[in-house]
Amino acid sequence: MRAGLWARAGSLARHVELLVFPSFCRLCSRPLGRPGEKVVCRECWEALAPRRGPACVCCGRFFEGAGGDHVCGRCLERVPPYTLHRSCGRYDGVLRDLILLFKYGRVSALGRPLARFAAAALEAEEGLWEGADGLVPVPLHPKRKRERGFNQSQVLARELARIRGLAVVDNGLVKVRNVPPQASLEAAGRAANVRGAYAVRRRVRVEGRVLVLVDDVFTTGSTLGECGLVLKRAGAREVRALTLAQA
Repeated sequence: MRAGLWARAGSLARHVELLVFPSFCRLCSRPLGRPGEKVVCRECWEALAPRRGPACVCCGRFFEGAGGDHVCGRCLERVPPYTLHRSCGRYDGVLRDLILLFKYGRVSALGRPLARFAAAALEAEEGLWEGADGLVPVPLHPKRKRERGFNQSQVLARELARIRGLAVVDNGLVKVRNVPPQASLEAAGRAANVRGAYAVRRRVRVEGRVLVLVDDVFTTGSTLGECGLVLKRAGAREVRALTLAQA
């Protein structure tokens, strides 16, 4: 009986809290009243759906229309330093809004549910996971990390590693130049912007290993390409990559 009274008291306290200090979804402004709802409402999370359709078997670029997976023209001209890359969905709609809130709204708590979405969306991608030794978050420059408070790729990598039973290779790949954000540049300038921006400080952490790069958004592939090249030069046996979304 006492337990029932405590449960009713807790429920009443929760309703009073919502009335006095109302909380709303940061995306759609619905009231957050359901158990476990924080920052973003259940309806917005349920609107997330992985993209299904043809893509390049190497770089993972999405193709429009019908057809099957095949190698795109870019990869035929120049094979990227990573074996394959997969994205969960397009960088639009709810997925885009969640990434922006996570990354620039400094809501690091969104990293775990976003990583769980990625793990479910890419669960069947055996080529991405089979034989992988560890996940490598695309690093931020220390100054940028201090400004933001966290590295979004690291948050994603840690939760994905927990789900998949893999290690996170922290502090192996580092960013040594604080270059302008890729999002501020046109496609033509992105490759030059990241050239020489990354380095491997501890080769022993990457030598002979199959590594999966983790980042939030794939646009031209310049960042993943540069990171993959640096890891391969440091002795990584194979580099793969995954991102939440593809612009």
